[in-house]
Amino acid sequence: MSIPFVVAAPSGTGKTTVCRRVVEADPRVEFSVSHTTRARRSGEQDGIDYFFVSRGRFDELVEEGAFLEWAEYNRHRYGTSRAALEVPLAQGSDVLLELEIQGAAQVRERRSDARLVFLLPPSVERLEARLRGRGTDSEEEIERRLGVGRGEIHAAARFDFAVVNDDLDRCVADVAEIVAGCRDGRELPLRERFAPAVALGRLAG
Repeated sequence: MSIPFVVAAPSGTGKTTVCRRVVEADPRVEFSVSHTTRARRSGEQDGIDYFFVSRGRFDELVEEGAFLEWAEYNRHRYGTSRAALEVPLAQGSDVLLELEIQGAAQVRERRSDARLVFLLPPSVERLEARLRGRGTDSEEEIERRLGVGRGEIHAAARFDFAVVNDDLDRCVADVAEIVAGCRDGRELPLRERFAPAVALGRLAG
């Protein structure tokens, strides 16, 4: 049976890069492209990175019941269409959803088969360095994202798995192992190895 996997993390933790590399490495996994009302960043492509829509169009899709989940984050809206999940699952592929914390909670409520993976930064200081290093946000936006991120870290306790992204290659390998292990019936030992309490302990240490 195909499985929907949700990956969530504070902004700047690297979840987009991790998700893309996991999908590239595993032909049995498809990436779910979300809708968003935020502006397109340099290098991003419509339909590849996100479906970029106006707030008005987003609201229309909400009214139509098109979204499995949607949430407002940092003054922008993000949503996953039901088709983006159901079509590949019906075709036998696992699906990887890159979501905000609110969206992940909605998927948990509506899809009991979903597995939730939380990515943690190595430290708040490293998270700040990553946000500043992107060069895409104003100082006000960086401070707002850091404030939100500090609060979101505690949400890891409500996820099935948690992985600290202190080394990109290792983080990608860990998430890929979780996906393959759940698919192949090796979920229990992975839940113990990647328990949120363990990852949060590493972050605190």
